[in-house]
Amino acid sequence: MSWAGPEDVYLSTSLASYLDKKLLVLLRDGRKLLGILRSFDQFANAVLEGACERVIVGDLYCDIPLGLYIIRGENVVLIGELDLEKEELPQHMTRVSIPEIRRAQKAEREASDLKGTMRKRMEFLDLD
Repeated sequence: MSWAGPEDVYLSTSLASYLDKKLLVLLRDGRKLLGILRSFDQFANAVLEGACERVIVGDLYCDIPLGLYIIRGENVVLIGELDLEKEELPQHMTRVSIPEIRRAQKAEREASDLKGTMRKRMEFLDLD
């Protein structure tokens, strides 16, 4: 059994093990970013190279290129390394263009707004 010093514990819990690896970063606003971690600081601010935003609407998805991207640490919910040996998405997902995914996002947003409006109109029924 070997003893791990405090510096070893720090390294195992830091982002250092993710340097130069392809990551998925989930942000507080729900966006999903993919890219190679090139740098970070003590506040978990991170720099992704070759970053893209993965937008998913139903069975459609699009990777929107962002290039070199700086992420403020306080906006990060989750960081995970992507396994390059495995498929990133289920096979039933369909890749579409940026305009197509934007249209799908708009339709999804409008459907959600309509659902909220209908719920407000029906509150008087007190169905609970």
